[in-house]
Amino acid sequence: MTTAMQSALIMTAAGVGIPLLAALNAALGRHLGSPAAAGVILFVVALIAALAVFTLTGSSFRGAASAPRHLFIAGLFVAFYVLSVTWIAPSFGVGNAIFFVLLGQLLSAAVIDHFGLFGALPSPLTPTRTLGIAVMGAGVFLTQIAGRA
Repeated sequence: MTTAMQSALIMTAAGVGIPLLAALNAALGRHLGSPAAAGVILFVVALIAALAVFTLTGSSFRGAASAPRHLFIAGLFVAFYVLSVTWIAPSFGVGNAIFFVLLGQLLSAAVIDHFGLFGALPSPLTPTRTLGIAVMGAGVFLTQIAGRA
């Protein structure tokens, strides 16, 4: 199996996990009566898992002190995602919540790739890529919004 295929499978599994995360954490938030408490529990469990992988792979924080500070903002995006989906999914629906997450991902990924932001491999936003993103967006829309009408 090629590295590209392995990467695609891993990212597909990560994609499968996003709606599961949303549904499970939203249910936990309802059970606890606090989406914020559910978010804290999720982050504690995630920290333990990340520390286990960190330890098992022999990683280190070498270089963290000299890293550009704006790179640490990623943690705020994770917190915003988890807390917002935990609050919104119970009343808006997991599918609808994830639809808009996917729409945001498609748009921001296209901009990041087009300009090669944050060291990303540049990939110009050609008419073909634009059409592909539009088709993906339309497909998600059809399955979530129009499919319920």
